[in-house]
Amino acid sequence: MKNRIFFNDGWLFSDTFNESMLLPKCTGKFSEVRIPHTVAQTPFNSFDECVYQKLCVYRKFFNTETSWKSKKIILTFEGAAHSSEVFVNGKFAGRHDCGYTPFSLDITDFLLAAGKKNVLAVKLDSRETLNIPPFGNLIDYMTYGGIYREVYVDVRNPVYIQDVFVRTSSNHFETEIELNTDCIPEGYSLRQRVENSTGADVEPSAQIVTGIRGKKTLTAADAAPVVAWSLKNPALYNLVTELLDEKGKVSDTHCVRFGFRDIRFDSTGFYLNGIKVKLRGLNRHQSYPYVGYAMPKNMQYDDADILKFELGLNYVRTSHYPQSRHFLDRCDEIGLLVFTEIPGWQYIGDRNWKSAALDNVRDMIVRDRNHPSVFIWGVRINESADDDEFYERTNALAKKLDPSRPTGGVRCIRNSRLLEDVYTYNDFIHTGKNAGTARKQDVTDTEKGYMITEYNGHMFPTKAFDDEPHRTEHAVRHANVLDSAAKDPLIAGSSGWCAFDYNTHKEFGSGDRICYHGVMDMFRNPKTAAAVYKSQADADVTGDVLEVSSSMSIGDFPAGELNGIWIFTNADSVKVYSGTSFVAEYTREDSPYKYLPHGPILFEDRIGRRIIDEDGISEKYAASVKSVLNAVMRFGEKNLSVKDRLLLVKLFLLRVLDREKIKKLVSKYAGGWGKAGSVFRFEAYREGKLVSSILKAPGTEFSVSAKIIRNVLTEEETYDVTEIRLCVLDENSNLQTYCQEAVIAEASGAVELIGPRAVSLKGGTAGIYVRSCGVSGRGLVTITDWQNRVIKIPVSVKIKKR
Repeated sequence: MKNRIFFNDGWLFSDTFNESMLLPKCTGKFSEVRIPHTVAQTPFNSFDECVYQKLCVYRKFFNTETSWKSKKIILTFEGAAHSSEVFVNGKFAGRHDCGYTPFSLDITDFLLAAGKKNVLAVKLDSRETLNIPPFGNLIDYMTYGGIYREVYVDVRNPVYIQDVFVRTSSNHFETEIELNTDCIPEGYSLRQRVENSTGADVEPSAQIVTGIRGKKTLTAADAAPVVAWSLKNPALYNLVTELLDEKGKVSDTHCVRFGFRDIRFDSTGFYLNGIKVKLRGLNRHQSYPYVGYAMPKNMQYDDADILKFELGLNYVRTSHYPQSRHFLDRCDEIGLLVFTEIPGWQYIGDRNWKSAALDNVRDMIVRDRNHPSVFIWGVRINESADDDEFYERTNALAKKLDPSRPTGGVRCIRNSRLLEDVYTYNDFIHTGKNAGTARKQDVTDTEKGYMITEYNGHMFPTKAFDDEPHRTEHAVRHANVLDSAAKDPLIAGSSGWCAFDYNTHKEFGSGDRICYHGVMDMFRNPKTAAAVYKSQADADVTGDVLEVSSSMSIGDFPAGELNGIWIFTNADSVKVYSGTSFVAEYTREDSPYKYLPHGPILFEDRIGRRIIDEDGISEKYAASVKSVLNAVMRFGEKNLSVKDRLLLVKLFLLRVLDREKIKKLVSKYAGGWGKAGSVFRFEAYREGKLVSSILKAPGTEFSVSAKIIRNVLTEEETYDVTEIRLCVLDENSNLQTYCQEAVIAEASGAVELIGPRAVSLKGGTAGIYVRSCGVSGRGLVTITDWQNRVIKIPVSVKIKKR
C-alpha cells in the first residue's frame, strides 16, 4: 500500500555552492526554508534577473523508519528549476533537467538502516546558460529558480501500480495500467471500480477484475449512466485500481480522478460532448511578484478561479510550460479547458537539447493525461521555426502516450508545415483600426482545425496607471479581436496575450523588468480590458457585470473632449441618467460587436432625451438638434462639415434653434474647464429588475479598500498563502486610477508577509501576500495608509494532520 510523506518542511538552503555541501557532514551557512521556495526573492520591478541564476544547495535530514523494511521508497520532486542533481547520504541518486516537469527517484538502496538519520542534498542549477529548454536564446519571461513545487516520499510495496491512464467516450472507458516491474508474482490480479469523486455514498458505476499478463494491462468497460464533464457541470469520477496478491488481499491502490467527456477538433471548430464551443481564453504565466514560481496549492486554485469566475473564460493556455498540478486540478473542478505545452520560447537547440524536449513531452503527458480539462497538447516550441524531423518525433511520442487528444504547436508564421492535428497560430494582425483577425485561408491551407493562441500583447502594452484613453483603447482592441474570432466559423477560438502582467528580461517589457501585456496586473487586479472578458460570461458565472470605461474627467482627454466611453455588461439593458434626468437606454442590439454574447456598448450620446424633457425640443427635431450639438461640441461651429453646417442652417430657418439657444445648449452639455463636474448614473437591468448600478460623480472622500481572498489559511501539504487586494476608491466606489501613494503592512501572530512592508499603489491598486508560519492560531494584518488610517484584517491558521 502507498504511504505518502510530504517533505516540504525542515529544509536547509544555501545560495552558494561547494561540493562538500553534498556530503553527509558539511560546513557552510544555511537558512531554514519551507517548500515551495525561491532561490531569491525579487523586488516588484527594476532588478537584475541574474539574482536568481545560480548554483545552490538544498539539504534535508530524515530518518529511515522501521515500517520501511522490504518497501520501495520513491522520492518525487514536482518542480525544481532547472537542473537537479540529487544525493542521498553523499551518493548520487539521480538527475533531472527540466524545471517544469516532475521527477521521481527510487532511493531505497541509498538509505541507512532503520532508525538512522539520512541526508538528502539537492544541487540545483538555475542558470539560464543550461543546454535544456527553454534556454539557448533570449526568453520573454523570467525563469526563476528553486524547489518551487512540493516534494514527497511514497512508501510502496515491492510490486506497485506505477501509473493508470484512463480514456473515455460517452460512458465507455478504457484504461492502461502500468506496474513498476515485469516480474509479477504468480496469482496477482487487478480490480477496478468507478466511483463518484464527491465522496457521496453511491454504488460504484463499474467494476472490473482481471489477471495480469505483464508490466502493462489494458482494461475496458461501460459505466452505469454517468454525467458528462462539461463547462457548466464539470462532473468528476474516481477510478480506483487495486493490485491484489495471490490471496486476494489488496497490495497496492492507485486512484485517478477523471471525467467522462468527448472532444473533437475539425475544420468547423472545437466540440465538447458533440456541442460546438467557441473557445475564449487568455494565456497564463505561473509567476507572482517577489517569489516568482513559488506559490502553494491555494494560490494556484485562486488563479484558476480568477480566470473562470472573474474573467469569464472557458479556456486557458499554460504558456509556455507545464504548470502546477493544483492549477489543473482546479480547472478540472470548475470546468475550465486547458491547452498545455512543453517548455520553450522560439529557440531550438542541438541534439541533446532536443532529447531533453522529448523528455518534456513524455513527462508532461504522463502527468496530465487524466485531467479532463486538458483538451490539446502543445508539442512544438512556442513560435519556433519549422523542424520536420524534430516535430515528427514530438507528435509521434504524444500520439503513442495519448491517442485520445489532438496535438497543436504554437507558431507565429503563416503556411508553416503542419504535423499536428490543429494549426495553432499567434495572430498579431490587429493594430486598432484594421481587421481583428486574419482569415484562416490566408494563414494555412489545411483542412484541419484552426485556433488563435495569442493576440494583442506587445501590439499595445498597457499599464494600470496609463491614461484613460490608452486603457480604453486596450479594452477596445481585445473586443475587436474577440468579435472577429467569434464571427469567423473557421476559427475554433482564441486566447489573448495575456491574463496577468509578468516579470520579464531586460530585452522585453517596458525596461523595468515587467511586461505590461496583461488584462490584469501582477497582483491580479483588473485593468479596463478585463471587463471585456468578464462581461462575456453569463451572470451565473461572473455575477452581474456593469462597468464603465471612463471616470468622466475631461482633463484625461486631449482638448478636454470626453469621448470613447464604453459600457461593459452582461445584463439585458442599461439605463443612463444625467443627474436625475433620463438620458437613454441601451440594449445588446446597440453594441457594434454583433458576434459577442454581450458586446460592449459605446456611450456617445450624453444628451439623450434631456433635449426633449428639459429643453423643450420636439421629438420631431430632437435627433437633428443632437447631431448638430455633438458636432459643434466636438469641432466648433466654425469647423463644421458642409453637411452639419447645412443642418444647422435648416434648424435656424425652422426656428428650432437660434444663436442664443445653441450657445446655451452647448454650454449645458459640453461641460468644460471651470464647469462643475457632471454626474452620471448607469443602471443595469435583467428581466426588468435592477441588478447593478454605477454612479460617476466628482469624489470628495478617498480611502483604501482591502479585500482578502481567504481569511482562513490551511496548512496541508505545506504552508498556505492568501492575498489582500488593495484599491483606492471614492465614496461612490470609483477606482482612483492615479493614486500612487504607499501603504505600510504589518503581520503578527500566526502569519507573516511575503515581500516588503511598504507597498506603493500602481493604478490605484496593489496587493499584499500573507503566509502561514507552521503554527495554528490567529493572525492579524494591519495596513496603514498615507493618511495614517488603519485597516485591521484578522486571519486564522489551521494545521491539518499530514
